[in-house]
Amino acid sequence: MSIPSGARAAESQIPEAVHRRRWAILVVLMFSLLIVVLDNSILNVAVKTIASPAPTGLGATQSQLEWAINAYTLVFAGLLFTAGLLGDRIGRKKVLLFGILLFGTGSALAAMSGSPAQLITWRALMGFGAAFVMPATLAVLMNVFEREEQPRAIGIWAGSVGVAIAIGPITGGLLLQHFWWGSIFLVNVPVVIVALTAMVLLVPDSRDPNPGRTDPLGVLLSIVGLVLLVYGIIRGGQLADFTDPVVLLSSIGGLLVLAGFVWHEKRSSHPALDVTYFREPSFAAAVAAIALVFFALMGVTFFSAFYMQSVRGWSALQAGLMLLPLAASQMIFAPRARLLVDRFGARATCTVGMLLVAAGLASFALFDDTTPVWVLCLLFFIQGTGMAHVMTPVTVAVMQALPREKAGSGSAVNNTFRQVGGALGVAVLGSVLSTVYRGDIEGHLGAVPAGARQAAGESIEATLGIAEKMGPAGAPLVASANDAFLKAMHVTAVGSATIALVGALVVALFLPGRPAAEGTPGGSGEGDRSVRAAGAGR
Repeated sequence: MSIPSGARAAESQIPEAVHRRRWAILVVLMFSLLIVVLDNSILNVAVKTIASPAPTGLGATQSQLEWAINAYTLVFAGLLFTAGLLGDRIGRKKVLLFGILLFGTGSALAAMSGSPAQLITWRALMGFGAAFVMPATLAVLMNVFEREEQPRAIGIWAGSVGVAIAIGPITGGLLLQHFWWGSIFLVNVPVVIVALTAMVLLVPDSRDPNPGRTDPLGVLLSIVGLVLLVYGIIRGGQLADFTDPVVLLSSIGGLLVLAGFVWHEKRSSHPALDVTYFREPSFAAAVAAIALVFFALMGVTFFSAFYMQSVRGWSALQAGLMLLPLAASQMIFAPRARLLVDRFGARATCTVGMLLVAAGLASFALFDDTTPVWVLCLLFFIQGTGMAHVMTPVTVAVMQALPREKAGSGSAVNNTFRQVGGALGVAVLGSVLSTVYRGDIEGHLGAVPAGARQAAGESIEATLGIAEKMGPAGAPLVASANDAFLKAMHVTAVGSATIALVGALVVALFLPGRPAAEGTPGGSGEGDRSVRAAGAGR
């Protein structure tokens, strides 16, 4: 429902000129968001090429490849919260321009890397820039759209995140077919130039008019805590062992520092984050749902990639194309999820969405090496549909619970939990997959030379690499590797589906129910007001 311009001007602080170009601004924000999220997954496609000796690649070791991926994630996750706060304080447009410029510079330098160490350094710089882009896009969105249009705009924003994750492997596969490995980074540069130009011309600046005193201790605690926690998660996934001393020290240390952050924020007269928002069950449940759905999304894209490429033998491009139904369903349904929320309430919509996610994950427990392609496409479509009906309502709940001037803080919370959830999904599900695979394949390595036996049992890729070197004698090992991986995938699928069911229980218990008939414009009723009450009067 549109509001007459005179009435809108009377009740809104959004300038008429900004309101008229709000959809063009959203396109610019999506453009910026797309490359940042896409680059979080695109490198996975190129790892084999980068591991090749020069001039094809950089001759990177397995450890160096892992850090090329994780340096981005670690810096990105550690600075998300701080970047959101800075946007509220100094201006979201300024932060967005700074982040996208830094990201583009890092991309150009990464493309020209002459060694694995250089690649890791420039990937960290890209993560630094990305941390300033992602929360700013959502914060700007909240300040150019009226409240009744925010659910639709957030739906489009959330859908673009899912699309970016799905098309990353497709983009990487296409570039690697025609160009050298650095093209997966260099392609960002022209996009950044276009985005910067459009931002300068279209995107208005906004910030908290009364930011209050700074909270340097709170900011420092948030950075240290998040970096330690995410490092512990990543390292545990690498080792497939969360009892390793380094993993335990990092993870527990991170949690203790974050607990100190919460303690400090509760007692501070000028907190970086008002943690009392989390006392509202519906707000806390929405944040938890964000983490759980990204746990599922990143987890399924992780183990499905190995299933499609290692077991089914598809190329990186073919595997990426298989994720198109997931991307399509999110783009179709995420902007429309608000319609179901208006009719049935956030609780019912998100619960059904999480159940669809759980069903999609559980379906992997039934797959083998001959499962028809159309079944996989249908599964990914269902998976994306479920995620679309979770991400939009919970993001709306988080963002509308806070006053508009605190949009950067809300976006920071939203994106921090999203990133930590995704890192946990890859680490935990990857660890389960690796552990079960190793236990099953060990009994089939008798024909492998003693010196290569340990390496051959590390992963299906390692086993298949050894089998290829063995020639015809390695054929039985290939079959054993596929069987072992399928068994590991089935166990992992059941575990991840269980996590999704926990998410369904959380949203069923704590999210608002069906809105009342006399709800506010946009279909917000009593249940929705209970979510927003956390931000009222602050």
